[in-house]
Amino acid sequence: MSRAIHRYPLLLYEHMLNRWWPATLTLGLVLVGLWWLASRHPIGQEEPWRGYGMLAIGGIVLVFTLFLFLIRKAACVELFNKYLCLRTPFLRINISYQRIRRTSIVEMNVLFPPAKLSGWMREAMTPMMSQTAVVIDLNGYPVPVLLLRLFLSPFFFKDMTPHLVILVRDWMSLSTTIDIQHVNGELPQQKTMGDSILSRLPRAGS
Repeated sequence: MSRAIHRYPLLLYEHMLNRWWPATLTLGLVLVGLWWLASRHPIGQEEPWRGYGMLAIGGIVLVFTLFLFLIRKAACVELFNKYLCLRTPFLRINISYQRIRRTSIVEMNVLFPPAKLSGWMREAMTPMMSQTAVVIDLNGYPVPVLLLRLFLSPFFFKDMTPHLVILVRDWMSLSTTIDIQHVNGELPQQKTMGDSILSRLPRAGS
């Protein structure tokens, strides 16, 4: 199996999961605390199943919190020799460099004007709005667009054209490396064409 040349964690997933896991951790601890209080209350001692129910739910929430914490940086873009891999906890797609038309650098608040966002989306994305994103324009998606929009955040799409909005810390390196790999991906074809032309020339002594 080929290894990725570069790996770039997706800031959008990291940002959202960093908002969620402290809340679920608090909820889980509250439920465990309520179980502890209920186990010492007369009603809780007469009907222990009520307390055990809260303990079970609290345990599930804490396990889910651990899952969220561990996958914070699992979502990423990986660059291979022949393709780009977009990986999230529930989706993985490979995009050939042949599909890429161009890359551009745009700030998130230009792509998604805060005035056009709903209240909760604007509040959730405020820390990300000043970040710079890499917009990868494509000739077409490798999978149905409905599948992408089902599993990816709306902030991966600025409009209805084939593209992806990628938000990473090292956006300059990502954009530059994609451009380099895109060009390198075309070189073998150019070389083959050149070789085929030279092969038609008469050889010395023939």
